[in-house]
Amino acid sequence: MAEPGMFDMLKQARSLQKQMSKIQKKIGKKKVSVSTGGGMAEVEITGKLVVTRVTIEPSLVAKGDVAFIQELVKSAVNGAITKAQDMMNDEMKQVAGGLDIPGMT
Repeated sequence: MAEPGMFDMLKQARSLQKQMSKIQKKIGKKKVSVSTGGGMAEVEITGKLVVTRVTIEPSLVAKGDVAFIQELVKSAVNGAITKAQDMMNDEMKQVAGGLDIPGMT
């Protein structure tokens, strides 16, 4: 027969899972953006890491420096992904209340 504490732990785990699910939905609706090259390129993504907007300074396109544009966009995308992941980790840490959960640190 299971110990009484085991049922409490399962109950807490279910509650934590529900809270985490709510936060994931909330974060999925949030957006973060990162610009590079002094604002020459900007990328916006959701908390679910979906790119929603890419903006490139028209003067860059006119110059035709494709390699530079690619580098700016790559840097902005990577920066936005990092920013979104940090946002998710911060939210999850608040829910976990200091618990050491693999993948949450």
